[in-house]
Amino acid sequence: MDKFLLQQQVLERLAEDLLQAERAMREAHETATHEENIAENKYDTLGLEAAYLSTGQARRAEAIRQAMTHWRQFRPRPYDASKGIQLGALVCLVDADDKQQQFFLGPNGGSMKLVSGSEFVQVISSEAPLGRAMLGKCEGDQVSIQLAATRQQFEVLRVD
Repeated sequence: MDKFLLQQQVLERLAEDLLQAERAMREAHETATHEENIAENKYDTLGLEAAYLSTGQARRAEAIRQAMTHWRQFRPRPYDASKGIQLGALVCLVDADDKQQQFFLGPNGGSMKLVSGSEFVQVISSEAPLGRAMLGKCEGDQVSIQLAATRQQFEVLRVD
């Protein structure tokens, strides 16, 4: 699996998300400032609510822009067994039921599921609980995370 191709897919998806956030922000702004939405009494809050929504979408758009910057600057390196799993690693984990899952450990802001050939790849950051648990591990090591009352165990099958 090509890490650089995965990186490009992440950037494309983030660009789509940014367009959607900017469109939603513009629509909310237009609603907030439209003359028909001027409050007539204290209970008429459509314009105010739209203004809050516009502000939230503007923050979301800025977060996506920052994620895109991080992903553009990101340079996945080949796996170095002496350092273990690091940012940029493509990791295959297997659970107790022998179910395999592929993970691409990348910068913040790119959590998404991608398709590479016939395989699904979950993109996660090193700040995610599973990403944090994988850091420094090597092939054959156990990775364990606590989700609510359940502890999940995985084995690192492969790292690229």
